[in-house]
This record gives sequence, structure tokens and C-alpha cells, in this order.
Amino acid sequence: MLSAESTPVVRATLPAVGAAIDEIAARFYQRLFAAHPELLRDLFNRGNQANGEQRRALAGSIAAFAGMLLDRPDERPDALLSRIAHKHASLGVTSAQYKVVHTHLLAAVAEVLGDAVTPEVAAAWDEVYWLMANALIAVEAELYQRAGAPEGDVWRRMRVVGRTQETADTASFVVRPEDGSAAGGFRPGQYVSVQVELPDGAHQIRQYSLSAAPGRADWRITVKRVLGGDAPEGEVSSWLHGHVRTGDVLRVSAPFGDLVLPDGDGPLLLVSAGVGCTPMLSMLDHLAATGSARPVTVVHADRSPAAHAHLAELRERVAGLPGAALLRWYEEPGDEAGPDVRAGLVDVDALELPEGVTAYLCGPLPFLRAVRGGLLRRGVPAADVHYEVFGPDLWLGRD
Repeated sequence: MLSAESTPVVRATLPAVGAAIDEIAARFYQRLFAAHPELLRDLFNRGNQANGEQRRALAGSIAAFAGMLLDRPDERPDALLSRIAHKHASLGVTSAQYKVVHTHLLAAVAEVLGDAVTPEVAAAWDEVYWLMANALIAVEAELYQRAGAPEGDVWRRMRVVGRTQETADTASFVVRPEDGSAAGGFRPGQYVSVQVELPDGAHQIRQYSLSAAPGRADWRITVKRVLGGDAPEGEVSSWLHGHVRTGDVLRVSAPFGDLVLPDGDGPLLLVSAGVGCTPMLSMLDHLAATGSARPVTVVHADRSPAAHAHLAELRERVAGLPGAALLRWYEEPGDEAGPDVRAGLVDVDALELPEGVTAYLCGPLPFLRAVRGGLLRRGVPAADVHYEVFGPDLWLGRD
């Protein structure tokens, strides 16, 4: 809870900070990487730095947290904190790094806002920062404990024991610990980080959903190659596609992520687009492996059937669940026909939504916004609509 002294100061200055937050975030990263170039080389996603997405995600999270402190002072924003903390834990972020961030972020605020940052304003926003940072440190400490890993030490070497080209631009990799032991458990829907050394010596990290059920001796990730065009080519996805074969060794983190299959027997709606199908596959695989009879509606959108990774597997999993149904929307359906195939974009109004349904969404941000908005319009409570964004979350803190 924000102190009585800081609350009016933050309330009065939030509009000015919010208006300048993108500039503040840009200046913060300039300062941070000038002082610690190894962080850009070995921790932060260089592609998201180049296109500005990481800067916008940081700005959004700070503004959202400050707004929640003012609007809901007696509530802890668990959803906001959980999503960030899981991502941080998957990267091996440590509590000491929050001190480094503090130094450069508060300096950036002072540089951008100038004389408006009085000692009282600086103290109030210092309090906002440490309320958020300490809350994240606490959540991340719990995540590390659950993973059985010392703070930040989430990595192990895993050997690729299988590779399958799923579509022209999507491949799956099956990995197992280098020592031959079992990969270990996870919750259906979680992801792992993969760190690779690129030709320039940088160690870049990306997250990939585990695309099969837990309970096996190995894990599977599915990687879509991010091609160049309007955005930079994906450094890690291109390296994995171009270089990694069966027998190679990768550096892989423990599993994290809070978009996970819930317990119970209530109805589920799993909605995905593109490679967002991967956490849904893990959930469906788990439901099939456990003989679940709960009602499940599976919705997937893609460019075409040929671009739909794991299509045959998805149909098999749905067919094996007595309470499951599949609907597919393709922008270019071609000759694909059947009662489960539609042309164009997902139409939320065409979905049957049983009472008490819990929805899980994964895909590009515009897709998530459209589907989530349609579900809310149809009366699904916001608390029952969960989502996963591949990349920086530019939607943090929104109801």
C-alpha cells in the first residue's frame, strides 16, 4: 500500500509521468545499457529493444502498477505481478538486478521531467518503484523455491533427441537432460526459456511453450521462425531452425508461466492463433492422457491449413476427448472443408459459451484483443478470461 504522504504526490504527478513514460523508458534503457552492455548482450531481447516493444512494456507495467496503487489501494495486483515474475524467473533475474534498474530508472525520470522532480516527487516515485520491485522479488523467490533452483540459477544443459519440421516455418524440438535423467514435471500451458550463443558472441534468450503434456521423460518445444519484413528477423528462432539438429545441446530453463490448465471439471474454451496453439496442445494432451470428460471447445485461427502447426495432432487430441469440439478459422482455407472449418477471422458470436466457461487465449496481441473483447461483450467475466502473449506484454494491467 502506498503511504499517506506519497499517495497525493503520485496522484498529482501520474498524468505527467504517464505522458512522458515512453521517453523515460527509452532514456532508462540508454543509461542501463551504457553502464551494463552485458545485459543487452546476454539478458534482454535485442529484437524487442530495436522495435521498441520492451520499452513500451516497461512503461505500461509501471503506469499500470501506479494506477492500481491509487485506484485499488487495498488490493495487490496479483495478475500483473505474476505474469512479470514468471517471465523474470524464466530469465534468471536476481534481486540484486532490481537495484541496478532502480538507479537508472529514477535517474531517467529526473532527466526527462527536470525541475518537476522535487525531493517529494522523487521520494514518492521511489516508493512506487520499491513497492513493485519488492513484490516481484517475493514472487520470484517463491517461483525459484518451487523450481528447486537457487535465485537465478534456472539453467541446465539439455540434448535434442528429436526434431520435426511441422510446417514450412515451424519446427518442434524434443529435449532431454544431457545426463539422461527425466526432464521433470511442469503444469500444462507453461513455457521454458532457451539461451543460445549467436555468431557475434551474444547469449540471447527466448521463451517457448512446452507443446506436449507433462509426465514424459522429455520436453517438446515448438518454434516458429520469425522472418524479416516489417520487423527484424528473429535471431534465436532463425538460429534454432538453421543450426540445431538431433544430438545438439541447448541451454534450457526450468518451466514457468501462469497460463496453466486449471483443476476441476468446469467447461473450457481454448482459443489460439498461429504458434499460439502450443500451450493449448499441452493442455489438450494432458486432458487426453488423464481421460478427462470435461467440456472443451477448441478454437484455432491460422493463415491456411498448411500453415497450421500440429494440425493432425490437434485433431487427434480433440477426437480422443468425449467432451471436446474443434472449430478452425483460416484466412485461406483452400480445399479444406468440413463442419469444423470456417473462412476468415474468428467469429466470437458463433461460439457456444456454456455457463461458467473459463477461457484461455494465446496468439498475437490484435487477435487477443478482438477475441477477449468479444467474450466480454457476450458476458464472460473478465476474471474468467486468461491470456498469454508471445513477447513483451503490451497489455499489462488492463481489466
